[in-house]
Amino acid sequence: MSTLDWDSKTVIGSKAKVPKVTRNASDLNGARRTGAVVATDKKMTAGGNKAHVGTDHQRIAKLDRENEVAPPAKVAPSVGKAIQTARQEKEFSQKDLAQKVNEKPSVIQDYESGRAIPNPQILSKLERTLGVKLRGANIGEKLGGPKKS
Repeated sequence: MSTLDWDSKTVIGSKAKVPKVTRNASDLNGARRTGAVVATDKKMTAGGNKAHVGTDHQRIAKLDRENEVAPPAKVAPSVGKAIQTARQEKEFSQKDLAQKVNEKPSVIQDYESGRAIPNPQILSKLERTLGVKLRGANIGEKLGGPKKS
C-alpha cells in the first residue's frame, strides 16, 4: 500500500511567507519591535561608475539594432505618378477612382503620394480601372498592347 499518513493535513491556497523588502526606517523599526527576523544586505556595486563596469549594455544595444525589423517597402514614386496621370487622363477624382476600385479615398491618396505599402490586390484593381501597368517593368504603359505570338 502507499505510505500516506492519514492524520496529516494539507492546506490548499495558503501562501508561503515571502521576505519583505523595506526601503524606509519606519517599516524596519516596526519589524524590530514585533520581533521579526531582520536581515540587511549591502549592495556591492552601489554608487560605482557604471560606465567602466562593463560594456554589456552596449553589446545588447548592438544586438537590438541588428535584429530590428526593417520597415515594409513603400510604393515607388513612379507608381504614384502613373496612377495620378492615368486618373487625370480619365478625368476621375481620387474619390471617383476610390469608388470604382471599392477602396477609401485615403488609400488612393496614399498610393499617389508614395506612402502606401503595396498591396497586389489593390494594384490589380487600379490597373484594370485605369488601363495602365503599375507592377513590374514598364510602369505607366497602357495595358492591352499588341500581343506577342
